[in-house]
Amino acid sequence: MLSTQTSEIRPASTALQSSMEAGRQRQGRLWSNLKEVCDILHIPAASSIANEELLFQHVQFKTGQRIHTIGQPFDTLYIVNSGFLKTVLIDEYGNEQVLSFPMKGDLLGVDGIHTRHYSSEAVALSDCDLILLPFKKLTALGRIHLELENMMYGVMSRELVREQAMIGMLGALSAEARVARFLVALAERFAQMGYSSKLFNLRMTRHEIGSYLGLTLETVSRTLSAFNEIGLISVDQRTIGIKDPEALKTLRRLPPSRTRGKTATARGKGGVPEPSGQLLAAL
Repeated sequence: MLSTQTSEIRPASTALQSSMEAGRQRQGRLWSNLKEVCDILHIPAASSIANEELLFQHVQFKTGQRIHTIGQPFDTLYIVNSGFLKTVLIDEYGNEQVLSFPMKGDLLGVDGIHTRHYSSEAVALSDCDLILLPFKKLTALGRIHLELENMMYGVMSRELVREQAMIGMLGALSAEARVARFLVALAERFAQMGYSSKLFNLRMTRHEIGSYLGLTLETVSRTLSAFNEIGLISVDQRTIGIKDPEALKTLRRLPPSRTRGKTATARGKGGVPEPSGQLLAAL
């Protein structure tokens, strides 16, 4: 548990810096310097902080391990360096509502700032490497480097914008369009991390996707199968191949089941399906 994993920002001595590149092992643990942290968060490292002699500790979590729990005292923010996670709310009956699927470059734990207790739970969906940002040390550093404080506010705002976009999507789009946009967003995130945006594995279950999108497991499974049937994607268990990202971006509803065979045949031949009004409205 995190309560047994003490984390601090520690100054690196000149001797240490000359003998060790930040990010290498120190006393059996991995550390990163401030510039590397900024790079992972996709924010510029201003000249005044580029040479800051600070190291941030990494902690590894195994698949299924909890990073923090609801109600746990807040003291740390987390940067995802590698791996995939989910954040969830849990009601009094033990039901989960998935809030997000953090991955490399995302910031966790922001919901703990207001009440000084985490209001959600973060769980590793794969083996993960997280960088710990003790909040007191981070705020102290922000008072010295105002540009760093402003950039951290920017990162937090970025997370809020993503959440707002999801809320807007849930209220405005059909079930099929929600799944399509989710796949597109996931593909784009993989591309940003330097991975293939055309072929990737889903780290989350269909049930977790449904919880995130406000859909049932059956609806998610049925929609993925339909996308596969008409040639928008390929599905092999958890492996997804994106075949037509533009169609996924603009899809509003699936065509009726009786026309899907024609759509798939037309796509396979490189042609265009019969332009019926019903089909055009669906796509």
